Amino acid sequence: MRSIGDADLPGIRAIYNHYVRESVVTFDEIESTDDDWTAKATRIRAAGLPFLVAESEDGTLIGYALAQPWSPKSAYRHTVENSIYLAPGTGGQGYGWALMAQFLDACRAAGLREVIAVIVEGADASLALHRKAGFRDAGALRDVGEKFGRDLGVQFLQLSLRDR
Repeated sequence: MRSIGDADLPGIRAIYNHYVRESVVTFDEIESTDDDWTAKATRIRAAGLPFLVAESEDGTLIGYALAQPWSPKSAYRHTVENSIYLAPGTGGQGYGWALMAQFLDACRAAGLREVIAVIVEGADASLALHRKAGFRDAGALRDVGEKFGRDLGVQFLQLSLRDR
């Protein structure tokens, strides 16, 4: 695992856009562009937040994890929302867990205190990964999104980094 570089952004976009097109794990319905990811990376770096990539032994990008501000209000400055995505076909091989562990270490190093995960109902692998990492249930909202003709809810999970 390592911090992202600008050369990683097209691969990150490709991973993310797969999920935009093929699944409900993101509520985005329009594929992102390289410019979108450049702007997002710039904002994350400027805020001093973690944005990591995972690579296979041959250097192929297999996933990423990032933190974004939970809210623009200053009182939330130590709380972030996380996102972790793996390239199609790489799940179940331990990459998600390794990426999560390093991501949480990077969050602690950045002085963050709370990490919030927003997971769409039915994303069982993501839910299991977050629970394995110590995230606890923090509430749910029903039918707040619609994608592919399905009404979908989200589950909130929270991890306090102060205890660990």
